[in-house]
Amino acid sequence: MIERPQIEQSELTQYIPPKGEFDTFRDEDHYKEKLKEWGLSSAKEAKREFWYKDRHSQRLVSIKGYETYGSVAEFNTIVIEFNDGQLSCIHPAYLKEMQQSSFGKESLLNLEDKDIPTVESGDKVESNNAEDSSPAAKELPKKEDEPKPKQAKVKETKPKKEKAPKLELPADKVHFAATVKQFAMTYNPFNEENDEVVVLENVKIIQDNPLEIGFAWCSHSKTLKKFELAVGDQLEFDGKVAAKKLAKGKDVEEEFLVDVPVLYKVNNPSKIVKN
Repeated sequence: MIERPQIEQSELTQYIPPKGEFDTFRDEDHYKEKLKEWGLSSAKEAKREFWYKDRHSQRLVSIKGYETYGSVAEFNTIVIEFNDGQLSCIHPAYLKEMQQSSFGKESLLNLEDKDIPTVESGDKVESNNAEDSSPAAKELPKKEDEPKPKQAKVKETKPKKEKAPKLELPADKVHFAATVKQFAMTYNPFNEENDEVVVLENVKIIQDNPLEIGFAWCSHSKTLKKFELAVGDQLEFDGKVAAKKLAKGKDVEEEFLVDVPVLYKVNNPSKIVKN
C-alpha cells in the first residue's frame, strides 16, 4: 500500500458525498466531544488528521462534520474532506478501524475480492462433508423413533397497551424551556465507556403552539459544565430535538440510573439561560 498524504487520485477513490447539508461542530469542545463519542480520540489535544486507507493508497483526511440517520436518529455518519477538497461519508467505526496498523489484512475492503456464494430461496445447498452425503446420513428416522408432537399450550391474549401518540418534532433549531431532573450515565458502544448526560423534565418547545416533550436528555458537555447545573435548575436554550432513547449506563451507581423512559435527545444546546 502506497502512502499518499498529499496526492489524490479521484478516479481510483469511491466518494460517498453527503446528502445536502450536514451538521458541523459548534466549537472546539463540541469537536472533542464527538471524537470521544466515536472512539477516535480522547486526548486533550484533539486530532485534526486521520488516515483513510483503501486498496490503492492511504492518505490523510480531516473531519468536517457529520450526518444523523436511523429510525430514531440514533446513528452518525462522519463527513471527511480529502486534500483535493472532495467530501465523502464514512461510518465512525470504519474510520476508527482504518487508524490501526493491521487494517487491510482482514478488512472489509477485501470482502469484494472473495467469491462468497449466495443461496437463493428454493436452491439446494450441496454439503462438502463426506459424512453428510453417505447413505446413512440420508436415511430417514423410523416412525417409532419420531417424537410425538406436543400439544400446543393455549396462551391467554393480554390486552395491548395503547402507545402514546408520536410527536411531530421540528427539524430546525427551536427555543426550549426545561428543568434539570438529574445527572446520569449512558453507555457509549463506540468508546466502550459511560458518558455523562443531563436528564431534563418538563421540556417544552416555546412557539405559537407550545409542544410538550416531557423528558429529554443531552450530553453534559464542557459548555454545560460551565453553568454548574444542579437538580431543579430551570433553563431556557436553543437547540434541535431528535427521537433518541437514553440508553442505560453500564455498571454505574444507582444515583446515575434513570427511573423513567427518556425518549428524546436535545442536540447542540446554545444560548443557555439559567433562571
